[in-house]
Amino acid sequence: MDLNEITQIHNKEYEIADKNERIVVAEAPGRIHYLGEHCKKGMGVCLSSGIDKFVRVAVSARKDNSLRFFTAEMCERKRTTIMNMHYKREDRWANHIKLAICLFAEKGCVVKGMNFTVSSDVPQNIGLASAIAMEVAAALALRRLLNSNISDKELITSLDKLHREFYEDENKTADFFVIMNARKDSFLVFDESAGEVSVIKSPVPKYRTLIIDSKVPFIGVDEELRVRRRDLDKGLEILLKKRQVKKIKDFAGADMIELMGNLNEEVRRRSMHAIKELARVDEIAGALETGDLPVITRNIFHSHESLRDLYEVTCPELDWLVKRAQEIDGILGARMTGSGFGGCVYVILPASLTGEYLAKLEEYERIFGFHAVYYEIKPGSGAKVIAK
Repeated sequence: MDLNEITQIHNKEYEIADKNERIVVAEAPGRIHYLGEHCKKGMGVCLSSGIDKFVRVAVSARKDNSLRFFTAEMCERKRTTIMNMHYKREDRWANHIKLAICLFAEKGCVVKGMNFTVSSDVPQNIGLASAIAMEVAAALALRRLLNSNISDKELITSLDKLHREFYEDENKTADFFVIMNARKDSFLVFDESAGEVSVIKSPVPKYRTLIIDSKVPFIGVDEELRVRRRDLDKGLEILLKKRQVKKIKDFAGADMIELMGNLNEEVRRRSMHAIKELARVDEIAGALETGDLPVITRNIFHSHESLRDLYEVTCPELDWLVKRAQEIDGILGARMTGSGFGGCVYVILPASLTGEYLAKLEEYERIFGFHAVYYEIKPGSGAKVIAK
């Protein structure tokens, strides 16, 4: 949905007849993590990008203290008031906009009644951060409407904090930074320990990236993920004390056998994955700069193998989708992306090989009983206001 469409829908939904009525529209992309998303909070380094699919949020002022929310694709409406902006389970998607409103209220802005319209072409519930994109788009639109001078970095840092408070959620810091700083046809390296983002122009702009939704349901995986995060935190805490260093990536050249000898097997494997993954992110970032495609391919496939064998968050369906990509000469790489135990695989490949890989999805359905769905994406631009 483009700018004119969302503006027209907003005007119709809220019966705005005045052509001079101020409507602010902002957009934020979904994001994809290629490597590095499983690490200790505050110490990770991710290779990521925005995608060329966006959540758009339109907002205008009301004359009362009512807050009205409308989502175009679902044709669903929610409402609340300024005095009742806390999280409510039944408000579902509208909670993400309430979160953004709370940010500006906490910063001392005068917040009154407002109308919101949301539109999105980011695929839902497959790990592309559509919810975080909604929060960022809403916050940017509100910043313009309320004439706030909050900086980009303070905005996303505050959103990250509020998101954890609202949802008691795991670390989403990388998502906020990637969505705000994404660039067209570019990869991002986000160093959480430094709070810094570096941009690398894609050496393969003509390659396609396919997101394959395995359709494996996420059933009972939350506790498994919590166990892995606890193991990882425990192992890295012990290792940091042994080496007396502050950053995990300082382990990359260390003798890991000696350092990990006293850890139990599960903790050792989780820690080994995180440390090797940081080294892979560093190596693949250099290869992207120089266009060294074999190094890129090796690191992507090794990363998936590490998620399978050390962090143990893949599943047979995801492994099968990656294995089929490894069998085709010329594919740049394939790997699980997201939390794991289901979800998605990304495949980066020349357009000429797309048909050969997608043909294998028919065999996937026959073997596993799930009808995999694919989406084509490109590295997209970052969040911004598109109408003021």
